[in-house]
Amino acid sequence: MAKNKIKYFKTPIIAGKYKGKQIEIPAISTTRSSKSILRESLFNSIAYDVVNCNFVELFAGSGSIGLEALSRGAKKSYFMEQNRVAHRLLTDNINNIDKENSIVLYGDAFELFDRLYSNLKEQDNCTFFYLDPPFSIREGMEDIYDKCINLIAKIKDPFAKMVIIEHMSEIELPKEIGSLELKKYKKFGKSALSYYVLKESNE
Repeated sequence: MAKNKIKYFKTPIIAGKYKGKQIEIPAISTTRSSKSILRESLFNSIAYDVVNCNFVELFAGSGSIGLEALSRGAKKSYFMEQNRVAHRLLTDNINNIDKENSIVLYGDAFELFDRLYSNLKEQDNCTFFYLDPPFSIREGMEDIYDKCINLIAKIKDPFAKMVIIEHMSEIELPKEIGSLELKKYKKFGKSALSYYVLKESNE
């Protein structure tokens, strides 16, 4: 499908060295934009902690979260996306904003994750993981949160600074997932953010 046949809209980087640069977002069913108020709240919460850390955006879509992280000082951002249209626009956004510090992985996040996690573990650099899976009300996505919880349970090493999940606010996620525990929850209308960190005994 040619890009000029796809409707898309733009959202700006909120703050940092790329503030004001535009991110294009395709108007397709598998991709939605994280609200600006949600993004601003997210980065107010992690503030300077993200500086010089890696940032992994699963289900990346347009890459708006990972690119915002780079703008605010993240060392590298890793993007996972399997939708062909979204992946093409994600690549364009990265090329326009920060190609040098972005790594794009094309394919299913659940299949790609183990290899990336092993690679990041070898680097032993502080890393944030951000998951924004398709809402479970979409056809074929009824078990998406169960699959995400199983994936998150694999995150158990000290290099993992934080795991953040953007999810439907009506979904209550577990207080503990594997070696992680819920640190913070914030609601934004139909969406919410849940922040997980390693339990103190595992740090």
